[in-house]
Amino acid sequence: RGDLLVPFFFDMNFRESVKELLNEVLAQNPELFLVSLKIGSDYSVHIIIDGDNGVTLKDCMTISRHIEHQMDRDENDFSLEVASAGVGSPLINLRQYSKNIGRKLEVSFSEGPNVSGVLVAADSETFTLEWKQREPKPVGKGKITVTKNKKLTYDAVVNSKVVI
Repeated sequence: RGDLLVPFFFDMNFRESVKELLNEVLAQNPELFLVSLKIGSDYSVHIIIDGDNGVTLKDCMTISRHIEHQMDRDENDFSLEVASAGVGSPLINLRQYSKNIGRKLEVSFSEGPNVSGVLVAADSETFTLEWKQREPKPVGKGKITVTKNKKLTYDAVVNSKVVI
């Protein structure tokens, strides 16, 4: 029974060490932020980052080297992958919304139709999409183009992606 606990503690120590080292390097590079961190039971570490001004290969290398150089591969044989959030990747972190103001988003919800529009505002509670839509004229025949705005809450969103 004691043997079963040892890998669990090593795993927790490994996880905490990776998180601590990641937080250190992100604190040294405040324009970068974490999108996701996945640590597998096989000691595989997958980190996805984004940046207020984008992410360069050098940014990924900086994070990778900071973690690799301070972890002992003899203690835990691990694999490490650091990548940037791709343009088609879902927006997860609130900072990704602020960063993408002015770009077109496709937003899906648990209920109701998807909405596409230009992201015109984002704060800690909501974001606003704007799009043009054809509607019947209030008087007479024909249609007119109107600009629509919709303020959305993050918790109502299932998925948001930047449309290229």
